[in-house]
Amino acid sequence: MKKGLIATILAGLLVSSSMVSAAVYKVDISHSTVGFKVKHMMISTVTGKFGNFTGTYDLEKGQFKSLNGVIKTDSVDTGIAKRDDHLRSADFFDALKFGEITFVMTSATKTKMTGNLTIRGITKKVVLDIDMGGVVEDPWRNQRSGFVLTGQINRKDYGLNWNKAIEAGGVVVGDEVRLVVEIEGIAE
Repeated sequence: MKKGLIATILAGLLVSSSMVSAAVYKVDISHSTVGFKVKHMMISTVTGKFGNFTGTYDLEKGQFKSLNGVIKTDSVDTGIAKRDDHLRSADFFDALKFGEITFVMTSATKTKMTGNLTIRGITKKVVLDIDMGGVVEDPWRNQRSGFVLTGQINRKDYGLNWNKAIEAGGVVVGDEVRLVVEIEGIAE
């Protein structure tokens, strides 16, 4: 009797660990944020996010095997409608001509992800830091995982060149943009 119980428990553990070890996830937009931060007039920081994005990723034993994401540029939101309209214009994202920002992972370690980021039709390699949150089963028996990607890009590398000099010195918009991508995914 004890051998049967032990065998059942071990089989259950093996099945549950194999579920956690490999899965393809779809980004849960209601529990995820794709955001950015950029200096304004060199004295403060403007924070923004995108409200419309999709993505999938393949995770095996906590290691990324693939990750693909698409962001709709017209969904940019900094909390100020006039600024958001300017960001959608040809001065920045040119959302009518370039409706999407894409990211495709090319490689990853436990702590770094490298991929191709495309903005305004310009593709550049970027390296992002990974902060892995883990894998859990939710109350509805769905497998979920979470992580945060952070990094920095130069907006001018992607043709986001608009700026104005200010009298005191410096410019209105900083060149360096900090990326903060907080993702929760559901196994498909």
